[in-house]
Amino acid sequence: MLLSAIDIGSNAVRLFFSNVFEQDGQLVVEKTALTRVPLRLGEDVFTKNVVSEEKIRKLCQTMHAFRLLIEVNEPKAWKACATSAMREAENREEIIDRVAREAGVTIHIINGVEEARIVSAVQNLDMMKNHKYSLFIDVGGGSTELSLLSKNGVVASESFKIGTVRMLNNKVKKSEWDDMKDWLLQYKKHFEEILCVGAGGNINKIIKLYGKLPEKNLPFNNLEYAIGHLRRFNLRERIEVMGLRHDRADVIIPAAEIFYYIMKTMNAPRLLVPKIGLSDGIVSLLYHEINGRTIKD
Repeated sequence: MLLSAIDIGSNAVRLFFSNVFEQDGQLVVEKTALTRVPLRLGEDVFTKNVVSEEKIRKLCQTMHAFRLLIEVNEPKAWKACATSAMREAENREEIIDRVAREAGVTIHIINGVEEARIVSAVQNLDMMKNHKYSLFIDVGGGSTELSLLSKNGVVASESFKIGTVRMLNNKVKKSEWDDMKDWLLQYKKHFEEILCVGAGGNINKIIKLYGKLPEKNLPFNNLEYAIGHLRRFNLRERIEVMGLRHDRADVIIPAAEIFYYIMKTMNAPRLLVPKIGLSDGIVSLLYHEINGRTIKD
């Protein structure tokens, strides 16, 4: 069935359409269209604690356009979710009201743990067949969500205020890195049994440039090389020489550094990158809701 999701992130806003169906006992999320607008709400929120009038206006315009596309495509169901920047914006209620009034879109603000669990809803058990656990790592503009899963469901989830836009604005506290490390080290005795799974646009681009395809595998050494290689280019060169989008060229290095920190802490040899994100999780949950099922916690 055709389902749709709106992901209002700290770096970009996305409209995602996908065909969702079951095949051989697995849920398949097959992307049919993706529209991405780099509003970068986090730039305002992480420095001023509010979203500016200009960006509220652009968000309303974007949501209006998305609503029209949804009406034309007629998905079976759709949902709009907002993450870190909107969670922290002091004027979030004003924004929610204006978007509902001007664009006809109801925004659901989800907390960090909810976000982690939504992303992990798209787990494919084939990923885990040789591992007792998997750690879903979703790096966004404002936060990083971690979900540890076993084959029976979610073991633990946590969110940390460590994100690419936040790092660019020097708004990540050392204590957040320490908290993330402490959370990971709780499971140190299981590190060899955990498969690390990366989510988000930046890691999808990194594996395309530096990973092993079609295995969707990014060895730790390749990630380490990627950071060094990307740093050789200035921002303009990453856009003009490497062909990165302007709103990807600056955040890709902080994203790589976050994944590097997690993998080094865990001594993880590789990262599986199945090209999933929050939008995939939203449509997966919608599919289960329509079919009267719940995700195991």
